[in-house]
Amino acid sequence: MKLLQNLKLKLNSNLNFVVNNRKLTARNFLLATGSVPAVPQIDGLQQTGFLTLSNIWQVLGSSQPPKNWVILGGTPQSVEIAQVLARLGYKVTFIVNSPYIIYPLDSEIAQLLQAQLEVDGIRVFTQTTVTQVRLIENKKWLQVGNTAMETDEILVAVAEKPFIESLNLAAVGVKYNSRSLLVNKKLQTTNPRIYACGDVIGGYNLPNIADYEAKIAIKNALFFPRDEINYQTIPWGILTQPMLAQVGLTERQAKNRYVKDEILVLRQYFKTLATAQLTDEFTGICKIIVHCNGEILGASIFGSEARELINIIALAMSEKIKIDKLANLSPVYSSFSEIVEKTASEWKKQRLEHSRAQDFWDSVFHFLRNWNS
Repeated sequence: MKLLQNLKLKLNSNLNFVVNNRKLTARNFLLATGSVPAVPQIDGLQQTGFLTLSNIWQVLGSSQPPKNWVILGGTPQSVEIAQVLARLGYKVTFIVNSPYIIYPLDSEIAQLLQAQLEVDGIRVFTQTTVTQVRLIENKKWLQVGNTAMETDEILVAVAEKPFIESLNLAAVGVKYNSRSLLVNKKLQTTNPRIYACGDVIGGYNLPNIADYEAKIAIKNALFFPRDEINYQTIPWGILTQPMLAQVGLTERQAKNRYVKDEILVLRQYFKTLATAQLTDEFTGICKIIVHCNGEILGASIFGSEARELINIIALAMSEKIKIDKLANLSPVYSSFSEIVEKTASEWKKQRLEHSRAQDFWDSVFHFLRNWNS
């Protein structure tokens, strides 16, 4: 980030980058400048002072780090830091505006994650707004809803904004807003010769997603732009304990997109695994969202090795492998991979119950039609 600031990049109307008075020309350009913290408009926050994800480690590495923390905003990184601080013995309060600590999460999984954070000693406030911040006798005070709260330090992790201030993008027709550059499915900006990927186009700061975007953008920029981005089969995760990972649609998203009766929700708990009992890793759930035709629509895993396990389901989704194939897996015993096979096996039970229910209602409607006639 400092290097980019020192270079003071500028993009002129002829699509040339000027770096330290040196002009660089190309057929296409790729912007991957990253993002910087976005600061919420809270009365008194700027005057009181706060930390962001980019400078928190300087404070934690000091001889006397703050003991009492308030974290504003739910992102994968802020959740990870909250749990680390709590397990190191710091007092942590976590505040978000949304109903769940990380809104894109499956609601059931988000509630389990919140419960784990609370077990770790973190106070969690959801659907709560901080209206003002004040410095009183070297203590930082926040008005959190109807409650006044004292803390030693505030970590702001509400959102990120694109790092593009030194680029003259408006002059070459590149549109953007406060959160991201605007791109199409081919990762072209509103100037088709300029591509973008990573944090600069919004979303969470997740390396595997940025890597996926970079592959698409580079291929389109170097060759004919025909590849399109598809986040549906790209997994993402959070380094909590237990781990959390997700891919595709959540239960709520699937039921909003399809007819409710077409969706089956498969669940299995880690406590049923022999390896979980042997390693004392009982906490966990695997949840797979399936269409009634067997298509896997999404999955969420909260438990040990979740980041590894989600890759199996993501691969099945990308290759259009249906759920019955996962049910036929015979993973090495004993391993956490068994949770995928056990969850997929619920498909046959639910499908049978679904068919019986459908047959029952079909017979009822058939009887009523005949009765009326």
